[in-house]
Amino acid sequence: MGEECILCKEPLMYLETGEVMECCLCHEREVSKTRCVQGHYVCNECHTKGMDQIIGWCLAEDSRDPVYLMEGMMNQEFCHMHGPEHHVMVGAALLTAYRNAGGEVDLHSALAEMMNRGREVPGGVCGFWGACGAGISAGIFVSIISKSTPLTMEPFGLSNLMTAKALEAIGRIGGPRCCKRDSYLSILAAVDFVKVHFGIELERSTVVCSRAGQNHQCIGKRCPFRAADSLSQ
Repeated sequence: MGEECILCKEPLMYLETGEVMECCLCHEREVSKTRCVQGHYVCNECHTKGMDQIIGWCLAEDSRDPVYLMEGMMNQEFCHMHGPEHHVMVGAALLTAYRNAGGEVDLHSALAEMMNRGREVPGGVCGFWGACGAGISAGIFVSIISKSTPLTMEPFGLSNLMTAKALEAIGRIGGPRCCKRDSYLSILAAVDFVKVHFGIELERSTVVCSRAGQNHQCIGKRCPFRAADSLSQ
């Protein structure tokens, strides 16, 4: 998972303005600001190929620890070091832990909705939209369990407040990107949020990053999840 481009492993580059690019895998054309230095472009759909297995995987789990569940998904073949798959996985881990901790939710339909909504959040939004997809995913989680719509009152507020809490945690650390770090921060913010606002206590494990050596943009000692034996870097 240490690559940048999933085709040639060369670094990615981010453009100031979008360009029409053709996916090297499916040959669909779309506007994007991201490609590798060799000119390769892989669309979000191809980048997340295999992600549909998240639903079956989550339904088979009984853990109340969303970090544990997130780690399990991160270890799957479809998950890369960075990518829009995290925009689904954060919410999926939280939904599964919430149900297993006693939260009232139809997990199968909730996961399917999480998949649909999370897939709408493209890669790169952390830098271009000012709203990391991992934080948005935590907000989507709350919007699902609270049945929020644009016309509801309290659920509308709660889902936006959850996103704000997650983005605040991400913003305080700063960049550059790390989809793993931002996913952990969003999940931990959601664990606290769910206890306060929904009365459901999820398990909260201590996060120790095992992937620093696979991240070309690792922020080293600034990361709250760096292992003790790597803090000198």
